[in-house]
Amino acid sequence: MTDAEAVFAALADATRRLLLDTLFARSGLTLAELTATTGLTRQATSKHLAVLERAGLVVAIQRGREKHHYLNSAPVAEIAGRWIGKYERGPVTTLADLKRTLESESDERRRGLRLRDDDPHHP
Repeated sequence: MTDAEAVFAALADATRRLLLDTLFARSGLTLAELTATTGLTRQATSKHLAVLERAGLVVAIQRGREKHHYLNSAPVAEIAGRWIGKYERGPVTTLADLKRTLESESDERRRGLRLRDDDPHHP
């Protein structure tokens, strides 16, 4: 399984997305804190965290007897850059071109109005 496939597989589960959302809101939570916050059992939370860690979406740091879990958004950012970003470039470029065209036409219209106002033969 590729890294991207592991990330997509991890994100496919609603419970794992809940854990990620929880860590986004408050990173560095222990297993007990995540269990209490999400309402999942300790075993279910641990199982889902293992999948998220394998996908690189969660990093666990041991502090004494407790493991603190942190969100790692880098894999999602890589996928967004690779897959989503390239599909956005076209529409964004088109919108930027449209903006330049409309601004240019507006400038030309304003210049045309000024020229007519300065024309002594214009009523």
